Amino acid sequence: MIYQSTALHFDKQSCHIYVGENLLSQPDVLIPHITGHQVMIVTQDTIAEHYLKPLQALLSDYQCDVITLPQGEQYKTIEQWLKILDALIAHNHERSTTLIALGGGMIGDITGFAAACYQRGTNFIQIPTSLVAQVDAAIGGKTAVNHATGKNKMGVIYQPSCVISDVNFLKTLPEREFIAGLAEVIKYGLVCDATFFVWLEKNMSALLAKENKTLQHAIATCAALKAQVVQQDEKDLGLRHILNLGHTFGHALETANEYQVILHGEAVAIGIALATKLSAELGWLTSKDVTRILQLLAQANLVKTVFDFPSAADFIRTMRQDKKIHAGKLNLILLKSIGVAVKTSQVSEAQLMSFLENEKKRGVISE
Repeated sequence: MIYQSTALHFDKQSCHIYVGENLLSQPDVLIPHITGHQVMIVTQDTIAEHYLKPLQALLSDYQCDVITLPQGEQYKTIEQWLKILDALIAHNHERSTTLIALGGGMIGDITGFAAACYQRGTNFIQIPTSLVAQVDAAIGGKTAVNHATGKNKMGVIYQPSCVISDVNFLKTLPEREFIAGLAEVIKYGLVCDATFFVWLEKNMSALLAKENKTLQHAIATCAALKAQVVQQDEKDLGLRHILNLGHTFGHALETANEYQVILHGEAVAIGIALATKLSAELGWLTSKDVTRILQLLAQANLVKTVFDFPSAADFIRTMRQDKKIHAGKLNLILLKSIGVAVKTSQVSEAQLMSFLENEKKRGVISE
């Protein structure tokens, strides 16, 4: 059953986003978005165990090949990307083929990048199975692989023809990964919808209990909010930067921990806490707002992970690899208020150094 369908329209194509339950039992959701007679599914063993056979059953009329990649953000590399291209060539896939990403954000990113590059671009479908991917990573066309110096250093913006987000997939998601995904959900309330933030304050317990309608509402709201932003700035040149709240700090944490130990959503949650407190230091957020934000993160069981918090100097060195660097200046996404995010270069490196040194001493989530 489809709970909500949203369409993003770009110059050369449209992307349809479906949110609901039991969507793989409905051929009219997936099949209209497949081009040609060939399909390549990219997935992981843990995902394939639950969802590969139902998907293959839907694709019985197609040449359907499968490649499985190892689990973990540390494998979102150019080497694994090349394996997808090698498999497409080995199975004689034509330019009209359709790549299907069946998995979380890592699978979606690397599959989309492969689709963008194979024979100069082929059709691509996202079937996200993690909360992070359903509310954020699968939507908007950002594809990439990581580099030793930082996250998502190589990639393109390449839109899928559709995104199919089934809440039933989340029932087999490890609890830690589900909780990590809540960071991206909270982010949307902070950057562009204060009303949604209030809704989250009232409904976080129901989300943690994975109540079906509550989950569908949260996922559909995040998808619609991201669609509104992406349609105004598909190429990530301005407005879309606000969706990186917590990510500049978070990506630096992921890099420092070699894409292990800390999950993406956990790093984003730490990043949101840091951005919140830095915004308060600039006089933009009230102490009441800071308390509300940190309390919601705590209510969602976030920012409890044990991880390596790098030195302030290492932190900034990694942050300087961020894609929002402009004319040598580091741009940060901070909060003017709950529901209003801004990009700013007003924070000097010395001020940032002092802030990070203090946070390392006193603990990131202290109020």
